[in-house]
Amino acid sequence: MTIRNLDSVFEAKSVALVGASKEPGSLGAVLAHNLFNFGFDGPIMPVNPRHAAVEGVLTYADGPALRQAMLDAARPHTMRIVGPNCLGVMVPGIGLNASFAHRAPRKGQLAIVAQSGAVLASVLDWATTRGIGFSHFVSLGDMCDVDFGDMLDYLATEVEVRAVLLYIESVTQARKFMSAARAAARIKPVIVVKSGRHAAGARAAASHTGALAGLDAAYDAAFRRAGMLRVVETGELFDAVETLAMARPARGDRLAILTNGGGFGVLATDALMDEGGRLADLAPATVERLNGVLPPTWSHANPVDIIGDAPVERTRTPHLEHANPVDIIGDAPGSRYADAMSALLEDPGADAILVLNCPTAIASGTDAARAVVETVGDSRNCVLTSWLGDEGAREARQMFAQHGLPSYDTPDRAVRAFMHMVNYRRNQESLTETPPSVPEDFTPDTDAARRAIDAALADGREWLTEPEAKEVMAAYAIPVVPTHTAPDPEAAARLAAKLATPVALKILSKDITHKSDVGGVALDLRAPAAVRDAAEGMLERVRETHPEADLGGFTVQPMVDRPGAFELIVGVVEDQQFGPLVLFGHGGTGVEVIDDSALALPPLNMHLARQAIARTHIHQLLKGYRDRPAVALDDVALTLIKVSQMVIDLGEIVELDINPLLADEFGVMALDARVRVRRFEGPAAARLAIRPYPKELRPLRNPLVG
Repeated sequence: MTIRNLDSVFEAKSVALVGASKEPGSLGAVLAHNLFNFGFDGPIMPVNPRHAAVEGVLTYADGPALRQAMLDAARPHTMRIVGPNCLGVMVPGIGLNASFAHRAPRKGQLAIVAQSGAVLASVLDWATTRGIGFSHFVSLGDMCDVDFGDMLDYLATEVEVRAVLLYIESVTQARKFMSAARAAARIKPVIVVKSGRHAAGARAAASHTGALAGLDAAYDAAFRRAGMLRVVETGELFDAVETLAMARPARGDRLAILTNGGGFGVLATDALMDEGGRLADLAPATVERLNGVLPPTWSHANPVDIIGDAPVERTRTPHLEHANPVDIIGDAPGSRYADAMSALLEDPGADAILVLNCPTAIASGTDAARAVVETVGDSRNCVLTSWLGDEGAREARQMFAQHGLPSYDTPDRAVRAFMHMVNYRRNQESLTETPPSVPEDFTPDTDAARRAIDAALADGREWLTEPEAKEVMAAYAIPVVPTHTAPDPEAAARLAAKLATPVALKILSKDITHKSDVGGVALDLRAPAAVRDAAEGMLERVRETHPEADLGGFTVQPMVDRPGAFELIVGVVEDQQFGPLVLFGHGGTGVEVIDDSALALPPLNMHLARQAIARTHIHQLLKGYRDRPAVALDDVALTLIKVSQMVIDLGEIVELDINPLLADEFGVMALDARVRVRRFEGPAAARLAIRPYPKELRPLRNPLVG
């Protein structure tokens, strides 16, 4: 359905206002006043049985209508409903103000859609004082009919809309939302503010994955996969619009900083590190060029401090040579900016350049701005500016705006804008990925996995036992440590004797999911007698702390001796809106305390899996450091793909933990796993917010053309 008849709302020829009023201060009166006095050139029909006329126009009578009755009446005519409980709709281009907003928006090329009328009213105030205009100003309210998916589909093809801004509290029909968002984000920037980032009502979860994957994290994963840019606050929303609309694209996350004040260069560097960016390493050729055009006391580093006519000479610091930022120092004339910019624009290691200027009594900030504009010219390099101050910086900022160079009043806002570009570029790359529905790098044994799941469901259990969970892992070619079961301590000791190796002993119970929390794990047991004694002590402890638990015996598995291996976690959690999500992070018993994880929407391919891994802090360690080799990252990424394939194939899986997943240079090994299931009817992929591309529909490659 989506955009059908939405043009009747946003290109309205006539308007009926149900609830129009002439009672002073009422919503109906304010909305009627706005509607009749904004220049709308079409019939306006106020509806209210208690007034003969509103705003001098005869009213139509109407009785109270319930929400469902309204929808039922609208459906045969395919009439669209925006709201209820909303601020209204404004389209300045046609003079439509069907709202009770306290002021009318300027005409512009930004469309903003929000659930909260209060937020929209605040945004309207904020934007009007800054001269920001809108093509569409839409409050969705309760979204009984028109929702974010509909609006994104509609606005994507509106040529006067340069960018779409969203304020989201929640979404409905996640698959429709994702489809519309991915389509719109291919055409124009879609920037979103999502409230409730720190929801206090996060549910208690029985799995580590469930504890780590909060509601906001699911939205974050969805926005990223849809190619949208998420920001935190209103001011950042409009900064992001300016950046994405004006700046040349940045090639990566390496920033060169050019400044006439070293202190602000350092502050910009701090902000860059906080945001996850990198300082560009200046090439030797760039340093030589700068040596030739700057005083000998320039910073020899990035930030590039160009010095100027500072009265105090600096001593060159050898260990800072060839570093970034470059600090030109003091009261630099415009020519210094031009010469330094020319060198930085040709540096292959700089993905973007941030130019800073501090006001001084000796050098003109306007002259410096003019030099930057002339030097950049038609260059395709990404250049951002920040001229500090107020009155003295206005002319420079106007000059930058006229020449399409984004400008920010503080260095940290400029750095944040640069990272908007970096993150937007990464999200756009994710947007183009369409993983197939059938894996190409492994062949799962879905029948074997279903047997383990069906056994648990037939037994009335929602949690698989550890051996059953490992059967599912093995069915999807995830390496697992061999695991044997024993009904009692004596049997466990006999198993250990046969294995003839140090073993790990764990309690086996369908009622206990976190075995280590109840003293149900003993490691590195080197003799059968030690296994027996540990098992007996384990039984005594668990029976005392969990007398109601059904104890099924023990699992015995050989100890895995892989010194230096990292403990990771890979899991699945099902979100109410977006369906299953795959989690990756730093694992082990302290996983919730460490809280280093990333979520990704399935389906996944190697590129998307690697992106998820790279969003964690532990990724830097996994790449290797000092004498520690890098882990087999392809094997880690492939494990995420295998888990992604599980949720595509097996609709019964609700939650899943592989923790720890050992990873080193030789590959991965799952030491423990838990899986939560429920009965499910229909195709498993119906749960997904993004459907995988059906591999069977891909055309076969012609061997004659390669």
